[in-house]
Amino acid sequence: MSTISLNEAQVKLQDLINEVSQSHEPIMISGSTSNAFLVSEEDWKGIQETIYLLSIPNVGASIIFFRIKYTFIVNA
Repeated sequence: MSTISLNEAQVKLQDLINEVSQSHEPIMISGSTSNAFLVSEEDWKGIQETIYLLSIPNVGASIIFFRIKYTFIVNA
């Protein structure tokens, strides 16, 4: 993950948007009082979906259970 200054981000914003969309690597933008991250729309939607799914009780355990079960069946 790379870090750039706010001033540099302002100058290169379109290029940075293209970069995170292609690489799927976030960029930290360092401001004078705080920092922020630039991520692609696709990655942001994935993050939001993951947060939503993990907020449902027992979903994480169910995913792990079925992954183990599926792996066992495929490798049997």
